[in-house]
Amino acid sequence: MTLTVQNLRTVLDTAAGTVRAVDGIDFELRKGECFALVGESGSGKSMTALSLMRLLPEAGRIASGRVGLDGVDLLRLPEAAMRAVRGRRVAMVFQEPSTALNPVLTVGRQITEVIERHTGSSNREKALELLRAVGIQDAEQRFDQYPFQLSGGLKQRAMIAAALAVDPEVLIADEPTTALDVTIQAQILDLLAKLQAERGMALLLITHDLGIVARMAHRIAVMYAGEIVELAERDAFLRSPQHPYSQKLFAALPSPQRRAGDLAVIRGQVPRLTRTFDHCRFAERCDFVFDRCRVEAPKLLEPAPAHFARCHLREQGLAPPRSTGADAAEGTVRQEARTGVLLEAKEMKVYFPIRKGIFKRTVGYVRAVDGVSLSLYEGRTLALVGESGSGKTTAGKAILQLIPPTGGTVHFGGEQISGLSRAELRPRRRAMQIIFQDPYASLNPRLRVAEILLEGMRSLGIGANDVERTARIRELLLDVGLPADALERYPHEFSGGQRQRIAIARALAVEPKLIVCDEPTSALDVSVQAQILNLLRSLQQRLGIAYLFITHNIAVVDYLAHEVAVMYQGKIVERGAVDDVLRRPQHPYTKQLLAAVPTID
Repeated sequence: MTLTVQNLRTVLDTAAGTVRAVDGIDFELRKGECFALVGESGSGKSMTALSLMRLLPEAGRIASGRVGLDGVDLLRLPEAAMRAVRGRRVAMVFQEPSTALNPVLTVGRQITEVIERHTGSSNREKALELLRAVGIQDAEQRFDQYPFQLSGGLKQRAMIAAALAVDPEVLIADEPTTALDVTIQAQILDLLAKLQAERGMALLLITHDLGIVARMAHRIAVMYAGEIVELAERDAFLRSPQHPYSQKLFAALPSPQRRAGDLAVIRGQVPRLTRTFDHCRFAERCDFVFDRCRVEAPKLLEPAPAHFARCHLREQGLAPPRSTGADAAEGTVRQEARTGVLLEAKEMKVYFPIRKGIFKRTVGYVRAVDGVSLSLYEGRTLALVGESGSGKTTAGKAILQLIPPTGGTVHFGGEQISGLSRAELRPRRRAMQIIFQDPYASLNPRLRVAEILLEGMRSLGIGANDVERTARIRELLLDVGLPADALERYPHEFSGGQRQRIAIARALAVEPKLIVCDEPTSALDVSVQAQILNLLRSLQQRLGIAYLFITHNIAVVDYLAHEVAVMYQGKIVERGAVDDVLRRPQHPYTKQLLAAVPTID
């Protein structure tokens, strides 16, 4: 079995014009192989997958190309015949299981539906067997549950079970572990590798995580602006990436060796694909651009055996250096002297009551935070790490008094703030801010950026008038790297990274001393993540802001934090300096977390 993609072109008809989302790509997927598609958001990875499945949005259409599966062109099949191919021969695991699973059907029904569609009979035992195969315990109970009753990891497993229901030859996995904890991510990746080996499937893995690529892929294709710019075997790609874009992706990864300097940033954004390109699409963002790049589109060349790159430098034999100037002196560790204690929590508890029966009597408590004690010094970063459900976000909100603690005390600036009324907390809010995980959900879609930034300043009485406040927010836009015209635009007009910058600007607008950062870089591309991390560290160095950084990304912790606290089931199980905890972990849970992190090796 071989899946062959030839000159695939997919366009989207929009009000702004025709978008060439996939613009003439070629690759081959072989039986038993894991082929990874890598690139930033907007590069065309997911649109490629949807094109192969012929599941394009209403505005999308395949302009040209061929998708051959054992000699049959899937793009030429009538829709009725294509329905027989989907699920039976080619199946897909979507990026977001919460939206891909039907909320009004039980998990079991969604699996038996696939079996029934392709075999003509419903098979409960087969569905239960699939649930067990993907590592779901209590399969009989989960079979009759609805998606909302399952955690993120279980929903992802259920979707994999549905995709594997009738033993497909090709499995397309679109960002199957985005925003999952490292331990759940490791389980999902191990599961995919195990099932692929047992069934001999071909796996098309779409991701922006180079650690996952190193762990799973046999061959790799890097996509940029709708086309493949590099194609190689895994080892050759990881050892010596040939395209400047690929090299920038590596240089943008946080690591302990880069702690003394900024991460490499790919300036600008993926270009709009509403026009044809007669030059290199990466030219405006490339550090090695020269005149020819601006007037002639490069071809896919082969600078090394079975290693292809779309770059004029490869034709001339001028290999751009591997380092792009982002690497700092290796082994340099930040050793800033401690200043005064800004935040101190002692034996903080947050219990949520469990109520049952007609009268909703309390029958027990969920101990989300169970006796947490921590200290954060001025101008320093304390990382709070752990799996989903460990209590990290609840602890962050309780520290800010967004959730009233059940017990314990919280002191900020030497003053006890736990137990204060809302009126008493209001004037203290300006010193404590939060950046939420999802900027799109936390920014009001009906307000322009100027109104979003002014709202908090007006509420807390910062600035004498709106003229003074507007001058202040214009300075903030420069601080966070946004153009001045951003003030008059709405949140939906920005990329994910830009929206996160707006959220950071909103937190900074009231001149805080502490910012709680709740997973601010999860699900962001590595290039955008590098921009946000550089920005946060630069602001800390200039303004002396302290960060409580809630995350499950160990690489980010290693780069940004001074100290680490590891949470498990509402308690801190290990705490200490970054080097001590990450290099010499003492608690079994910490060791398990670190062992689950995919590395580029």
